[in-house]
Amino acid sequence: MSGLRAHVVVDRPRFRVDVALDAAAGETVAVMGPSGAGKSTLLDALAGLVPLDGGEVVVAGRTVERVAAPRVHTPPMHRGVVLLGQDPRLFPHLSARENVAFGPRAAGTPALRARADADAWLDRVGLGGLGSRMPRELSGGEQQRVAIARALAASPRAVLLDEPLVALDPVTASEIRGMLREQLAGVTTVAVTHDAGDAVALAERLFVLEAGAVVQSGPVRQVLGAPASAFVASVADTNRMPGVSARGGWRDSAGHVLMSADAASTALAAADGVALAAVFRPGDVRIVDGSGANVWPAEVVRVEPTVAGARVFTSAGVVDVADGAPSWAPGETVWLRVESSHVRFVPMV
Repeated sequence: MSGLRAHVVVDRPRFRVDVALDAAAGETVAVMGPSGAGKSTLLDALAGLVPLDGGEVVVAGRTVERVAAPRVHTPPMHRGVVLLGQDPRLFPHLSARENVAFGPRAAGTPALRARADADAWLDRVGLGGLGSRMPRELSGGEQQRVAIARALAASPRAVLLDEPLVALDPVTASEIRGMLREQLAGVTTVAVTHDAGDAVALAERLFVLEAGAVVQSGPVRQVLGAPASAFVASVADTNRMPGVSARGGWRDSAGHVLMSADAASTALAAADGVALAAVFRPGDVRIVDGSGANVWPAEVVRVEPTVAGARVFTSAGVVDVADGAPSWAPGETVWLRVESSHVRFVPMV
């Protein structure tokens, strides 16, 4: 098949990455996961920088690595894959134009044509007229734009992005995110990110890795809207409480909280004992007095100031408070409440 298809198995002491991943021709897929989940190892294996202990990597219909006989290993420079990380890694002794022209020239493109194409690429990434500048004369965001132009000028079969926006300020990251979305259209891409906004903006599908394995995958918004783990819930900025269906509603895993949900979710709770998670936004939770429907006790863990007020982390959910500095202290018991219309039930994976 065209695009990229891989089964990556990499064994390390006390850690194993075993991930199957695919991206159709011209598709961008995002990869998310907590620190140490194996995301960078996955990209390094796809790029040929880390040898496989099992599986295979197929790029644009060509097997570039396979462990099973007959064994195949194509060196990184011949895979047609480029890896772009947080560090632009520009050649410091070459101008922006020569950095972008380097790949095509190495592939045999005449110098004049390669330089003209480089100027065209620099214009496409918003750096028209800056081709003669050296990397030291460019800002961090401009250097990252040059790195993107250099990667795409090489006409890669696939592009691997390893959090290229993480070191940039929010405004610059937003600008480059939009530029990436435009320039990667039609290019097979695997993008590792820690930001749900990047995943939504750049990718059609999302793979979530935890402990070296895929725990959830599918369309980006679908995965973020039905988090299968605490990690996915955290990046989606969503509360996720495990439990089971009970009496047409839902109880938490300890059996203490009885909750109803919106009409679209109640069908999942028709039979008792079905493993479900209750999902709701921190901004939809209220701290109230006493008990009642959709109300449960929780212990305050910590309170963090926010631009709008404060975020209260508790043992049973996160609450956004917009009324100034709250008076609750760690260890204090509070009552949380959420309206049924703001709760969804999703199957436990």
